[in-house]
Amino acid sequence: MFKIGQYNKLEVYRKVDFGAYLTDGEDEVLLPRKYIPEGTEEGDVLEVFLYTDSEDRPIATTLKPKAVVGDIKLMTVKDMTPVGAFLDWGLEKDLLVPFKEQRELMELGKSYVVKVIHDKVSDRVIASNRYSAFTRHCTDQLKHGQEVEVIVCNHTDIGYVCLVNEEFLGMLYDNEIFNPVKTGDHVKVYVNRIRPDFKIDLVQRKPGFAGVEEQLPFILKKLKDAGGFLPYNSQSSPEDIKREFNMSKKVFKQNIGMLYKSRKIVIEDEGIRLSKK
Repeated sequence: MFKIGQYNKLEVYRKVDFGAYLTDGEDEVLLPRKYIPEGTEEGDVLEVFLYTDSEDRPIATTLKPKAVVGDIKLMTVKDMTPVGAFLDWGLEKDLLVPFKEQRELMELGKSYVVKVIHDKVSDRVIASNRYSAFTRHCTDQLKHGQEVEVIVCNHTDIGYVCLVNEEFLGMLYDNEIFNPVKTGDHVKVYVNRIRPDFKIDLVQRKPGFAGVEEQLPFILKKLKDAGGFLPYNSQSSPEDIKREFNMSKKVFKQNIGMLYKSRKIVIEDEGIRLSKK
């Protein structure tokens, strides 16, 4: 049986003027002439990608699409039509995102994180960015402080919606972003908590003492590079701390507190200084 939206290894059954018919032993599909590799003969086995043409008939190609069924990718809207948005998929036929599969109305030229799916009703390959349709509730699968891989999806007024391990929905809040991210990025972050609605609060640095402690060498290096003194302390503004140290003021205060207790720095009215001891 053909796997629509996937790569298939098929035998060249017969060649015709306009292409070659490939078979899996049961059905046939056309590989247009322009896609036939040079030197191909009947009986050869080719790896081809199968999708449907403008008349919803299966068609084969040796072109490589940007994504296959099951993949989650960032793609750009190439056209808007009465049936939905069409994405640049890397094939001659663009990838349809029906209106019912759009979280919000897509716009021409903008890029969106979508999942490529096989619509069994129409037997067509389409895309969707209705994340809740292909994610599940996170109950006991993840735990506080666990490192996870996320795909950054879209920005809201509080932060970025993320797909966590391609299974769950999470939120990376703006005030927890110290290393810039953008839509489509694949990054590693940490689970901060599982909310009552089973969505996940994410942070870029490991929560708790371990995450704070990881920043100690960074602050010491900045001090050494600056000649032993930096004009920042617990009285500095959160904005200045974030700009200079790429961390929250709370984490900064915890760090300099630990460095002070271990006698590695001196905290002065004007800033922090490396200890001479």
